[in-house]
Amino acid sequence: MSSTLLEVTRSAHEDVERLERLIVRELQREPANNRDRLFQSHRVRHMIELVTNTTDKLIEIYEDKDSARKDEVAALGGQTASGTTNLFSAFYDRLKEIREYHRRHPAARVVDATEEYEELLKEEPHIEFTGEEAFGRYLDMHELFNEYINSKFGEPMEYSAFLDSFTQTQKIPVHLKLTRQYREYLEHVLEYLISFVDRTQPLQDLDRLFAKVETEFEQQWADGKVLGWESNSLENGPIQSQEAVIDLDYYSTVEELMEVGPEKLKEALAARGLKTGGTLKQRAERLFLTKDTPLEQLDRKHFAKSTRKTEQNGSAEQMNSKKEVALMEAKLQRICELLKEVIDQTKENIEKKQALTYEEMEAEREEEVIQADSESDDEEQQIYNPLKLPMGWDGKPIPYWLYKLHGLGQEFKCEICGNHSYWGRRAFERHFKEWRHQHGMRCLNIPNTKNFNEITSIQEAKELWEKIQERQGVNKWRPDLEEEYEDREGNIYNKKTFTDLQRQGLI
Repeated sequence: MSSTLLEVTRSAHEDVERLERLIVRELQREPANNRDRLFQSHRVRHMIELVTNTTDKLIEIYEDKDSARKDEVAALGGQTASGTTNLFSAFYDRLKEIREYHRRHPAARVVDATEEYEELLKEEPHIEFTGEEAFGRYLDMHELFNEYINSKFGEPMEYSAFLDSFTQTQKIPVHLKLTRQYREYLEHVLEYLISFVDRTQPLQDLDRLFAKVETEFEQQWADGKVLGWESNSLENGPIQSQEAVIDLDYYSTVEELMEVGPEKLKEALAARGLKTGGTLKQRAERLFLTKDTPLEQLDRKHFAKSTRKTEQNGSAEQMNSKKEVALMEAKLQRICELLKEVIDQTKENIEKKQALTYEEMEAEREEEVIQADSESDDEEQQIYNPLKLPMGWDGKPIPYWLYKLHGLGQEFKCEICGNHSYWGRRAFERHFKEWRHQHGMRCLNIPNTKNFNEITSIQEAKELWEKIQERQGVNKWRPDLEEEYEDREGNIYNKKTFTDLQRQGLI
């Protein structure tokens, strides 16, 4: 018996609800380490993709382009093609189909789909990382680094310096950004970073992120505020590199201009869209024409053919190329903001490796492998601790004799600390200098001095503080009686007597 369309719809809705409950269960579980967190994210992403695919099928069913769903709903009411209704006939026809199916398949049983979906919570996704990436902790951009330093727009530098500067695209001249080599480099960098985000942050919606970047970019490009592209409008003429610029004001004759050399003249002519062929003198004469005559008024025969063909279009093709490159740079900046922490960790790791010897690097690599293998084993082992002994530095219960020696079974409560319990005499004595007790004393406006050691009651602390204040009042220095003053004859008086004699004019 083939599944009806309504049954498929009901089953799809049930699958979506079941997957949503599994996603909630998975996200409520706290991952133990980075590997477990990564597996959890990939499992959730896989389930979200299943929900999306199932929802797409439901949308297709509800759109009902072939009217199959409409016909099936009508058949449930017993309505025939001619429009007549026969409920009993429709019911018995369906009953006959069900009985026929079970007669042909006597061993048929109801399959519980819950067991199948429960397996989704146990699977370990296969995620590929290079050794340099250390399971998603660092970036591996060595190939991109080699591509950068061997390009025309790149410059020699260390790998750690490249990690600092590969996002600073505004430093590269615009005429180099329009080359095919730079465009391919940008595509490779974006491709790698997107792949890295997909592997380490599978729940990140990059499509929505890039859509927002494109919207903001369009507005900034229209206003001419894109970083690094503010003053590079093609409306002002072709782009000229620093090497191609020749200030004609310094030359008064063609012979003086010829001393610049054929290559410089060729670059200057190409930058202005003029022909670059001919002898040295012809090139100099052609360039010298632009000293007093604007490019718009020059004879068309001096311009290159490619310049003539694209003149009417306003270099629209080059403008589109600039916009595409600028958009890729904007996407690169945004994805690097997303990976800022990973980039910083990668730089720290590279600087650390540069200070290690080969033997130390090998020892560290072996230690990481052993640690990764032991993490899963330690998690699966249950610690046997029936006496509920405190844990030691190795994560295991301390010996019972040590527990008794330090008196860890003896409880001390401190009212000043909010009735917090301290187990063992040593912990109790140490807590008087810890933050919890100090905070409690500050709340009582009492200084936490040695006088208040061993006092845990709020009332006792207040009474002792009042006694200390009274004792300090008796022994307090009184300037009126104890401050000494001396007259011209060398007689010594206290402040009160000296002031009285001075007022009477006797001193």
